[in-house]
Amino acid sequence: MAALLNGLRILEIGHFVAAPFCTRLLGDLGADIIKIEPLDGDPVRQWGAQIDGKSLWWSMHGRNKRSITLNLKKPEAREIILGLVASCDAVVENFRPGQLAKLGLGPDVLRGVRPDLVMAHISGFGQDGPYRDRAAFGVVGEAVGGLRYLTNHRPGESDLPPVRVGVSIGDSLAGLYAAFGVMAALWERDRSGRPSDSGAASPHSLDVALSEAVFSMMEGMLPEYGALGKVKQPTGGGIATAAPSNAYPTADGNWMLIAANSEPLFAKLAMLMGKPELIGDPRYVSNQTRVENAAQLDAVISDWSSGFNSEDLADKLVAADIPACKAYTAADCAADPQFRYRDMVRAVDDPQFADPVLQAGIVPRVGSSAGSIRWPGPPLGAHTEEILVGMLGMHPTEVAKLRAEGVI
Repeated sequence: MAALLNGLRILEIGHFVAAPFCTRLLGDLGADIIKIEPLDGDPVRQWGAQIDGKSLWWSMHGRNKRSITLNLKKPEAREIILGLVASCDAVVENFRPGQLAKLGLGPDVLRGVRPDLVMAHISGFGQDGPYRDRAAFGVVGEAVGGLRYLTNHRPGESDLPPVRVGVSIGDSLAGLYAAFGVMAALWERDRSGRPSDSGAASPHSLDVALSEAVFSMMEGMLPEYGALGKVKQPTGGGIATAAPSNAYPTADGNWMLIAANSEPLFAKLAMLMGKPELIGDPRYVSNQTRVENAAQLDAVISDWSSGFNSEDLADKLVAADIPACKAYTAADCAADPQFRYRDMVRAVDDPQFADPVLQAGIVPRVGSSAGSIRWPGPPLGAHTEEILVGMLGMHPTEVAKLRAEGVI
């Protein structure tokens, strides 16, 4: 079966995480991704653990993309971009607002060679507004969007600063929204058959802000504040609206996530713990009363859970049909039979490493297809000649000249 997005071509003028994550999602589903990199490469090539100076993360982050190096400050690079855009369906970029226009590559210029081009702009705060020109990374988007305040223990329990989620979640959320937006804009384009225009109001122009991507995920935080003046507070490992639902200690030093926050599930948990009297206890008789007394209830469950190692405890909870799982480490994820069965842990051959690199599989699964990893993150500029000669029809001597002049 042909790849879902086979025939779709997207130009990525991005770096770090947000735009490259967007295009990786589309590339995983078969789109032809041409990644423009500066001569010294995307900074992510130097991030994370490395072997012989090569990033293991890059092997997954850059997969299914063709890499071409360009010095965008050179006028010759601008002409190459325009030549590529002529055969692309979309451009995804995450420079500061207005930066591409300063390089002579604004939407009006790009749509001069491809009138129906879809453009996805990803930035910290969006393409307009008072914060438009502020510097921002994912962590700033997470702070402005309200997430960083909530990733903390309950008020009064700790003086340590709010913790990071653990990955660049703000960037990835923005990239995910951008991928969805690209496909929506392409649908509109192909359905209507209308050319685009250079204005921000064009249905083919996407404006994705990291801060807004995070903010949109904050569940009832804003409605509750607007109606009740309630400022949502951190809850540590628990949930403010349901109990019991938390991380509980085990005898072998791990944490077990247990979500028994419905009446039938709480009854099952009480029986499993050998404490049937909890079922009729006025403090725990409903979800509302359990939330009000969550600290006491969590202490009871913690006392019980700490008497078992994580494997035995998980077996008991699964057998009782109670939603639960140990807090997985990377090793647990890699060995998990469900991930393995669904091809979510893949050993990918990467010529830059002696051994295959474990990579996360492809989401979403479409039909019976689990997607395709056609190649890992390529070496810097690996496809430069292929693209310039094969797509733009340049002669190898022209390519050599551009390289000598520091254009590529």
